[in-house]
Amino acid sequence: MIPIRPFPVDTPEATACLVAYFAELSARFGQTFDPYADADPGALQPPRGLFLIAGSDAPVGCVALRTGAEGLPPGAGEVKRLWVAPVARGQGLARRLMAEVETAARGMGLSHLRLDTSRHLPEAQALYLRDGWTEIPRYNRNPYADHWFEKRLSPAQIS
Repeated sequence: MIPIRPFPVDTPEATACLVAYFAELSARFGQTFDPYADADPGALQPPRGLFLIAGSDAPVGCVALRTGAEGLPPGAGEVKRLWVAPVARGQGLARRLMAEVETAARGMGLSHLRLDTSRHLPEAQALYLRDGWTEIPRYNRNPYADHWFEKRLSPAQIS
């Protein structure tokens, strides 16, 4: 089983994931995305968030969690940057990354999570709907998002 661990967002492993993530977005969207344009990379590190990487020898997936972003009510976090390398797809890794980020959110005392996604990522939309996410109205100004989702973490699950 591919291990999943937290990494600082400024490590070579995290950079490799983000470069690959944005390269795939660029190909799918037909425009260039800058992996270094994130306004606040510190938001993806404790205590405000975290960055998880899947992989043993080389990163093959990632996901991030942040708090305090635009459109997030108290007790909410936002899931960002879910990516799985083509070589690791079809093994349930995206679902495992999402489960790990939900566990981390509970550990941070969050009661619900939000995320946005694009029509260019239909497999992501399908994953979110299968895993209990509910489509909600727009909550942020992300110009690339077409769909917004929320998942409530039941009080019994909050640690």
